[in-house]
Amino acid sequence: MNPNLKQIEHWNGPAGHLWASRHETNEIRLANVHNALMAFAAPQRGDHVLDVGCGCGWTALALAEVVAPGKVIGLDVSAPMLDTARLNANAEKLDVDFIEADASIHPFAPKFDLVFSRFGVMFFTHPVEAFANIRKALKPGGRLAFVCWRAFPENPWAYAPVVVARDLLPLEPPQDPRAPGQFAFADDSYVCDILAGAGFCDIRIERCDVSVNLGVDLDEAANDSLNTGALSRAAASLDTPTRDAIRKRVRTALEPYATTEGVSPPSSCWLVGAAI
Repeated sequence: MNPNLKQIEHWNGPAGHLWASRHETNEIRLANVHNALMAFAAPQRGDHVLDVGCGCGWTALALAEVVAPGKVIGLDVSAPMLDTARLNANAEKLDVDFIEADASIHPFAPKFDLVFSRFGVMFFTHPVEAFANIRKALKPGGRLAFVCWRAFPENPWAYAPVVVARDLLPLEPPQDPRAPGQFAFADDSYVCDILAGAGFCDIRIERCDVSVNLGVDLDEAANDSLNTGALSRAAASLDTPTRDAIRKRVRTALEPYATTEGVSPPSSCWLVGAAI
């Protein structure tokens, strides 16, 4: 049995359809992170690039514009998001191929100059084995670049909504902080150990602190928090009055981050690079 089956089912269920329906909103949210990762990864004209966890395809399309005539392949486990990615590629008239596959076990050939990922590699049950397999996709001299979230409390965009709603949320057993999920790579030493164990060298990790945009106003930002991320999972089973009460609290908690350009709380990530 595929060890990542739980994640594959998750991203092909309601979560995958929700993210596909909100793909434009998500791109606005992560614009500053995206720009930082592109500068860090430094894709070059003519590079052949594998985008792991490409989602709805916007990262793959951005890469394609930079590396042409090089080729970009987007890979993801989510069929709903890949359907959206193909539509986006057609609309932008960009030649990008998309593959529905699990990067931890896909039989890669060593044909890529760069493996790139924006928040797509924190979900493997066996991360060392997964990255060892991803390493097989790289040519000699190839490089890896990805971004992952730092610790949950270091990310007020996700943490503040959960904190203010905590007494209204169902009690959950303690979670393994390194279990597959959004903040699994919060510990940079753990990330280094994974990559070294997978055979990578020249590992470098840089902290990246930028704002994320949760919406044009507080109402949209509160709804975003309830529909995606940590709070959405915790509140999924709650009744409407309780969700409405949480929405009001979240709106208040996000007020300090309201600007003329949207609700923009800070985020904190790791930019991770390595070579073979």
